Amino acid sequence: MSAPASQPRILIAEDEPGIADTLRYVLRADGYEPVWCATAGEALAQFRAQPPALAILDVGLPDMNGFELFRRLHELLGADAVPMLFLTARSDEIDRVVGLELGADDYIAKPFSPRELVARVRTILRRSGRAGAAPAPAAGATPVFQIDGERRRIRYYGQALELSRYEYGLLALLVQRPGRVYTRDELLDMVWDDAAQSLDRTVDAHIKTLRAKLKAVAPEVEPIRTLRGTGYALHETLPPAPAAAP
Repeated sequence: MSAPASQPRILIAEDEPGIADTLRYVLRADGYEPVWCATAGEALAQFRAQPPALAILDVGLPDMNGFELFRRLHELLGADAVPMLFLTARSDEIDRVVGLELGADDYIAKPFSPRELVARVRTILRRSGRAGAAPAPAAGATPVFQIDGERRRIRYYGQALELSRYEYGLLALLVQRPGRVYTRDELLDMVWDDAAQSLDRTVDAHIKTLRAKLKAVAPEVEPIRTLRGTGYALHETLPPAPAAAP
């Protein structure tokens, strides 16, 4: 686990440079890797080269309607696992209905709040289990953490952890980006269903029980760092797990 986690890649298909620049800025500031395509053709090529964690599609692209781009993307390998969000200058109900009936994960009309869009991206990725990718272990090594998103289970040094819903959400988020410091407010917003009804102490209490469960597996290891007055982060380097038997 010595290598840093890769940043979730966000594909942006948007023909207006001003809007694209804003999206790239706010997404990069939040820890994502935005990839801008000014046309549907570019978006298809980028998707074929490497499917992103999420795609933001403008409906009014110059070379292809965004809805058609959505259909074309879903013909490509791996597209079913990629959440997609429509972005458009039109706010007609029929556009929203068409986009959502196609299977889009969300729909935002221009003008929009960049902070709101990033919050929606976070929520979609969290729900889809693609908030980020854990770093690949060295050849022959067993990962310190193994996340099974479908079953919502996490193994630590090979041992399955008995986690509550929010303990799982906290640990999965931290593991996906080792070293990244999350404030308590960010953790509430990204893990809890109703952050407004929760308190900072709620995060602290869950971190405490989570640490106890991790310590029961590896008493000598402290994987979660506390940054006083700030929040929490997963250590970027942890003792390696033993190599799996051949």
